[in-house]
Amino acid sequence: MIIVNADDLGRSRPETDAALACHARGRITAATTMVFMADSERAAGEARRAGLDVGLHLNLDEAFTASNVPPTLVRQHAAIARFLKRKKYAPLLYHPFLRSCFHSVYQAQEAEFIRLYGRPPSHVDGHRHRHLCTNLLMDRIIPAGYQVRRSFTFNRGEKGWLNRTYRHWVDQRLQRRYRVTDGFFCLRQSLQASKLDRVLTLAQTARVELMTHPHNFVEYDYLMSDDFVRQFAGVKLATFCGTGLNDTAE
Repeated sequence: MIIVNADDLGRSRPETDAALACHARGRITAATTMVFMADSERAAGEARRAGLDVGLHLNLDEAFTASNVPPTLVRQHAAIARFLKRKKYAPLLYHPFLRSCFHSVYQAQEAEFIRLYGRPPSHVDGHRHRHLCTNLLMDRIIPAGYQVRRSFTFNRGEKGWLNRTYRHWVDQRLQRRYRVTDGFFCLRQSLQASKLDRVLTLAQTARVELMTHPHNFVEYDYLMSDDFVRQFAGVKLATFCGTGLNDTAE
């Protein structure tokens, strides 16, 4: 099966509307939403009415744009963002003095999600994949048993051995605590590298997530095209609800 997940729901009206248009045509099966953003409230109402499977798109490094953000949360979030954006490899480092900030910022965003949607998120991933930063992984901030996005899937030779070794460590840690798919790919990168057929072939025998940003006109045009219908015709499209992902071991 393959889950086609649209990121950045709620970030802005155009991003929300692009994702909803794709869902209405059956081109995406799930989305992750950003809370405390300009379109978060409207996006929640529209997504609930559309029956869209929505998870939390955890935001750790982009300023909140909604008007209802508590000042304390703004300060804690800003401290995390400064740390994560300081250097390229900052997310790989553990910051002991930001432990409470990471906990509070995650809990505030999950609570806001529940307020907007009336339920916990069906899955969790991160804006710019910051949910995989070392502080979140080491302190086990996301509750056990959640469905959480894994790191990108690459074949041998596509990345250096150190990169692949680190990703393998991350995925193993996720698999011990959370439910994850067997593979994770980006639609834009798959289209550019002409490897979408390989992704779809894997989805015949494995559980795959394909990330998309429908606000990107290249991705939107493909999702709405006849090529999408033809290429995905033999693949089971699924949501995160009831996917039968592996049980957590802890």
